[in-house]
Amino acid sequence: MRHTPHYLMTDPDEVRRLIRNHPWATIVSPASTGLVASHYPVILDESADGPGISILSHVGRPDDRLHELGRHEVLVIVQGPHDYISPSWYAPGDLVPTWNHVTAHLYGTPEILDEEENYAALSLLTDHFERDRPGGRSLAEDEAATRREARGAVSFRLRVDRFDARVKLSQNKAPEVVDNVIDHVEEHNAGLAEEMKRVREASRGE
Repeated sequence: MRHTPHYLMTDPDEVRRLIRNHPWATIVSPASTGLVASHYPVILDESADGPGISILSHVGRPDDRLHELGRHEVLVIVQGPHDYISPSWYAPGDLVPTWNHVTAHLYGTPEILDEEENYAALSLLTDHFERDRPGGRSLAEDEAATRREARGAVSFRLRVDRFDARVKLSQNKAPEVVDNVIDHVEEHNAGLAEEMKRVREASRGE
């Protein structure tokens, strides 16, 4: 990502918040056959020791072999709200459009989980996304069957060695312009508008 200092997200807690709110991620590997990309959900590994960021995810076979998972560093991209920003929302004479976004690039080498850990991770992932749903389901309802299904997946833990994250939300514009952009964005992208409001309020010390 372009290195623009005033858009940098350096707070690990903000990266964790992004992961919690936007768990659909892109996993990119520099495999020996070339670049490989897949898309899977990720969740924070809340049991991990230390102050760093750790995530749990899985891939379906044979993606583990295509990615050569565990043999090298991978890039996990987490994308938050984003949208086109029209210069028609700026002051007269300001004609260059842009794209606002919240994005994190996470780097690390996956740790492949064994069969028991794999099932536990898949159960955790399922419970995480089912917990707030009416009639939510659990793999434990039929452990024998879901254990057989689990053999088709390979779960992994990624302890993030470093991250490169951006919060590009019109911080380079005058406050009245930011307010106008938020008003327009809110009409069709409430999530992005909320992120812009958080940045605006932080800059005002609210």
